[in-house]
Amino acid sequence: MKKISLIVLLLSLSLSGISQNTYLHCGKLIDTQKGKVLTEMTVVVLKDKIVSVETGYVSGQNSDDVIIDLKTKTVMPGLIDMHVHIEHETNPKRYIQKYTLNDADVAFNSLRFAKVTLDAGFTTVRDLGGSGVNISLRNAINSGKVVGPRIFTAGKALASTGGHADPTNGNRKELIGNPGPKEGVVNSIEDAKKAVRQRYKNGADCIKITATGGVLSVAKSGSNPQFTLEEVKAICETAKDYGMHVAAHAHGDEGIQRAIIGGIKTVEHGTLMSEETMELMKKYDAYYVPTITAGKEVEGKAKIKGFYPEIVVPKALAIGPQIQKTFAKAYKKGVGIAFGTDAGVFKHGENAKEFGFMVEAGMPAMETIQSATITNAKILEMDDKIGQIKAGFIADIVATNDDPTQHISTMEQVVFVMKEGKVYKE
Repeated sequence: MKKISLIVLLLSLSLSGISQNTYLHCGKLIDTQKGKVLTEMTVVVLKDKIVSVETGYVSGQNSDDVIIDLKTKTVMPGLIDMHVHIEHETNPKRYIQKYTLNDADVAFNSLRFAKVTLDAGFTTVRDLGGSGVNISLRNAINSGKVVGPRIFTAGKALASTGGHADPTNGNRKELIGNPGPKEGVVNSIEDAKKAVRQRYKNGADCIKITATGGVLSVAKSGSNPQFTLEEVKAICETAKDYGMHVAAHAHGDEGIQRAIIGGIKTVEHGTLMSEETMELMKKYDAYYVPTITAGKEVEGKAKIKGFYPEIVVPKALAIGPQIQKTFAKAYKKGVGIAFGTDAGVFKHGENAKEFGFMVEAGMPAMETIQSATITNAKILEMDDKIGQIKAGFIADIVATNDDPTQHISTMEQVVFVMKEGKVYKE
C-alpha cells in the first residue's frame, strides 16, 4: 500500500481507467442513522460507491489502492441544503440586474455559486426558484461538464398575480403584461394544474409555491395568504401525479395552514406560524425548513440605506428577527425539521452558519446534522442513496477539523469534500 497525493490519484485514475479502492482512515465518523460518533473507522470507496465501513484503520492488499488520512478529522456524509437559490446572490444591484443580466450572465455567475457551495460540504441542494438556468446547471453538473452539488430544482417558483414570485412585480406598466402559468403565475385551479405541468415539461424536480407574501419581493405584504386552499390542492395533486413534492414559501399563519392542508411537503421560513399550525404540521407529516440565516441576513441588510428598495425594508425588519424564535418553538413542539438556509439571500458557501443558529435555539448538534443528512435525504426520496456513510450508498463524504457535536462552529470550515467518490477539496 502506498500513499500518494490526491492530485496524482485523480490523474492516474483518469489515465489508466483502473478501478482502485480508496481507504478513508477516519479519526471520528458520524453515524447519522444512530446519532453516534464512532472512532478509528475506515470507509472503503470504489468508484462512486461506498463498499464498506470497517472498525479500525484497514488497508487493502492491492498496491494500486489509495489511503486518505483523515485520522485527525471528523467525517460525515455530504450535507444537504433544502433551500438555496443557486442562480443569484444578494447585492444592492440585485433588483436592477433582472433587466441588465442575460441568461448567459446568470449561468456564468451560477458556476461560481455552485462551486463554493460544494466546497462548503454541501454535496446536494434543493434549488427553490430561479429563471430556469438552475435546470440547465443541474444538467451540466450531472453530466460532469461543471463542478457543483447534486441539484434538485423547482425551476421557476409559482405565484399568484402580484404574489411573491410574480416576475413582473415592481415593473413599470408597459413591462407588467399578463404573465400566466407558463411564466409561473396562477389564478385558478386550471392555472394551477397547467403551471405544474409546465414545470414538469421544463425539467423541474419539484414544485415551489409562494403561499404568502414575501420579504424581498417589491410588493407591500410579506405575510398575506396568496393562494386559495383549492388552488394549493390542485397544485399538490397534480405534482403528485408527476412524481414531485411541493415546497411552500410561507410567512403568515393562514397561508401556512392552507399549504399544509392542501398537501405540501415542506414549509419554508414559517415565520408567523402558530402553535395550532405546528400541530397541523405534525398531523400532515409536513417538515419545517427554517432558513434562520436568511432571516438574520435580511434584518441586517435592511439597516443599510439603499441596499433594499424602500418597500422591502419594513418587511425585512419585521420578519427577519422572528424566524429563529419560531424555529425554537417548532422544535420543542416536535415538528419535523429539515435543514435549509435560503443561500443566495446571503453569500453562497456560508450555508453552514445555519447549524450554529439551530444549536443556539435549542436543537442538539447531532440532530442538526441529522436534519441536513438523513431527514433531507428522506424528503428527496434518496434515503437509500445519500445521507449516510453506509455500504451501497453514494460516496458523498465530508470532513471537519473538530467534532461538530462538541464544537458546532467547525461545520463552517469543511476541510475535505468527496462527491460520488471524487475528491473536490483536500
